[in-house]
Amino acid sequence: MPEARAGSGALPQPALEIAAGYAFGGPALDLGALLWDGVCLPDAQVRIPLPMLNRHGLVAGATGTGKTKTLQLVAEQLSAQGVPVFLADIKGDVSGISAPGARNEKVQARAAEVHQEWVATGFPAEFYALGGIGHGIPVRATVTSFGPVLLSKVLQLNQTQEQSLGLIFHYADQKGLELLDLKDLRAVVAFLTSDEGKAELKNIGGLSTATAGVILRSLTAFEAQGMADFFGEPEFDTAELLRTASDGRGMVSVLELAAVQDRPQLFSTFLMWLLADLFHDLPEVGDADKPKLVFFFDEAHLLFNGASKAFLDSITQTVRLIRSKGVGVFFVTQTPKDVPADVLGQLGNRVQHALRAFTPDDQKALKATVKTFPDSAYDLEELLTGLGTGEAVVTVLSEKGAPTPVAATRLRAPESLMGPVDPGTLDSAVRSSPLYGRYAQAVDRESAYEKLSSRGAKGPDEMADEVRAPARKPKDAPARKPKDDPSVVEQVVGSGVFKSLARSLGTQIGREITRSLFGTARRRR
Repeated sequence: MPEARAGSGALPQPALEIAAGYAFGGPALDLGALLWDGVCLPDAQVRIPLPMLNRHGLVAGATGTGKTKTLQLVAEQLSAQGVPVFLADIKGDVSGISAPGARNEKVQARAAEVHQEWVATGFPAEFYALGGIGHGIPVRATVTSFGPVLLSKVLQLNQTQEQSLGLIFHYADQKGLELLDLKDLRAVVAFLTSDEGKAELKNIGGLSTATAGVILRSLTAFEAQGMADFFGEPEFDTAELLRTASDGRGMVSVLELAAVQDRPQLFSTFLMWLLADLFHDLPEVGDADKPKLVFFFDEAHLLFNGASKAFLDSITQTVRLIRSKGVGVFFVTQTPKDVPADVLGQLGNRVQHALRAFTPDDQKALKATVKTFPDSAYDLEELLTGLGTGEAVVTVLSEKGAPTPVAATRLRAPESLMGPVDPGTLDSAVRSSPLYGRYAQAVDRESAYEKLSSRGAKGPDEMADEVRAPARKPKDAPARKPKDDPSVVEQVVGSGVFKSLARSLGTQIGREITRSLFGTARRRR
């Protein structure tokens, strides 16, 4: 493609107007050079103001159009400016950000086209893996911290079952029953549907045997798929994602998901837990000079598929409010229609790679995408289907918070390795991390399962069997003598659980956990 290298005064008038919209005075990330009428104009640079990265964004485009390399390019520049970054690596090809890139003809040609001073550079990185499955420091969450809303999505519960699960969590919170892993939750569900435990929830709605059975069966199926390892201790502290390296560069946290990419409900919901936990813990900072963290949410459509209204409302609210805590969120997916309108409306920055229009549905999606852009000097329908790999249509928020002109852009080349690092090198980096000793070994301390098991001969597993196959009451069984319903206070103070736990939990009893929009919780360590 021909290239214009003249000064900015020689740019065509429409290109001059677009370039003026990206002439920021403060710190900014360099995305690439403007494309106009099929020509790359390297003197017209397209950029994103650094303070606007916490106004969220969208990176979209068809498979193979360069979305992953765009993430890598943005993550590199954020790290270089001292901003920590979180990346979800679903295909296993983002680990190369930790190693210097390889200079070759394609890289040299791209750098020359966009006037990029390309220097092979690796960036400080930590590698994580859900439950330790894959190459990375294990990331776990306690069931208590994960909360009922997110867990309901993972277990694919309906609205009624989700509400019942919320009631179970409420009870466990009140009584100081710590739900650290899945067997703790099973134990509490089984107890609350036993003869001894049914009265515990009577005054706040109760738990039907049928619903409890569904929850227990879902938990059993979930564990049978090997997913129990994701829940437990030591729980990952999301403050680890906010670290900088000793040289002042932001740490790039890469969550390796290649080993669990066949479990999209799980990993997409776990990503939301990380974000919700940050929202729960971080203080308000208002408008800062640069973000505390930029969080890239890859394969975002998996998060929204089959989500309940409560879940979607919580996502919208979290995205709306977390900006003031200094966190920027970028959703990465194929088309904007993958993201609900209420969430899409919160996204200020946009990098749209090429779209395909092979089918009527594709053409409909293309027209819908064009309508989401500001008025443009380009024919966007034609442009979006004609972009090459590593090219995109960009519009961001200016330093004043106003949308910039739509700019077709030839993107810069990442300076780190564009591909995965060797597995042996990756494992070595993981084991040499100061975080490895903190999270590598799972811990199973006393929690709800053990405390309920110690109450009598009949353990929670036996109770769970009864719930899965409840016995019918004989027709000639004598009716129980009615008695006055105890008050909520009497239920709490007089219950066997309270008496047996009071000796061991002390002041921890009755300390109700504060839960966020998603029902997530964290007890400060």
